Amino acid sequence: MKHDRLKASTWPILAALAMTIACTAARAQDYPNRAITVVIPFAGGSASDVVSRIMLDRMSKSMGQPIIVENKPGAGGNSGTALAAKAAPDGYTLVGAGSGPIAANLSLYKNLGYDPEKELAIISPFAGFTIVVAASNTLPVKSLKELVDHLKANPGKLNYGSVGIGSSQHLAGEYFSQVTGTRMTHVPYRNIAQFAPDLMAGTVALGFQWFPNVAGPIQAKGANPLAVAGDNRLAALPDTPTTTEAGLPEYKVSGWFALAAPAGTPRPILERLNKELTAALGDPAVRDGFGKAGAEPMALSLERSAKFHADEIVKYRSIIKNAGIAQIE
Repeated sequence: MKHDRLKASTWPILAALAMTIACTAARAQDYPNRAITVVIPFAGGSASDVVSRIMLDRMSKSMGQPIIVENKPGAGGNSGTALAAKAAPDGYTLVGAGSGPIAANLSLYKNLGYDPEKELAIISPFAGFTIVVAASNTLPVKSLKELVDHLKANPGKLNYGSVGIGSSQHLAGEYFSQVTGTRMTHVPYRNIAQFAPDLMAGTVALGFQWFPNVAGPIQAKGANPLAVAGDNRLAALPDTPTTTEAGLPEYKVSGWFALAAPAGTPRPILERLNKELTAALGDPAVRDGFGKAGAEPMALSLERSAKFHADEIVKYRSIIKNAGIAQIE
């Protein structure tokens, strides 16, 4: 009798579970059947925004639904990332996840207001950005060596701008100081669009930046690209030496941008998005657009993306600790 009562009480639970699984599978099979919103936690025209729009436009065409980009800058990318992390896990709100907001900032902030390890599912990193060392043409330097000499002669007097505290550009500047034994002042920007005119005017002297953020000043001859901090020259800057060629081989640094969804998004939807992202990055037009933006396409499986994310958190924790950067309240 007791066994019969247990069976009777269990059946409704199993039935509800089966119905939930069936509904989830049906939603995933039907996905997407309406517009998808992707939150980019940085300003329009920033490096992450530029490459995201190139890729998402291609994904939109292949998926047959509009993909709407919403720029939500603020707090070094934390504001927009938090907003997306709390969204319904149904595949219709995604986030452009930068190496700052979902990796470095875990070590920089005492309370982010979200937990990227628990509240986000990484679909895949999709763009790698080699750092460009750029100097305002108001500075009397034309090479990386001249910059290092100038910094050593003027300790703490020069500043550099980034998209915010904890961003890869901020940490690239900190790492440059560690490698060269120099001191600089960090200037975080809420809106990176203001950085370009400030660099040209000399209000901010330096940038350790993703290429799109300094492309305007370089093209206008208001800033000079001194080196790129990778193994190879950038297609967008063929005449700019690598840091190895410029005499500073130990300075190698880059950032990345990924696509992520709120945790709990059904696995079939994540797999579909991963497949579409990978296909988009295989399009020659997308790859050409990335090259012009100084970005390298990258795509990983869901499992490898999760490991990449975990490894990057560890890497940035070490950089931040070695730099002696105090946690932000």
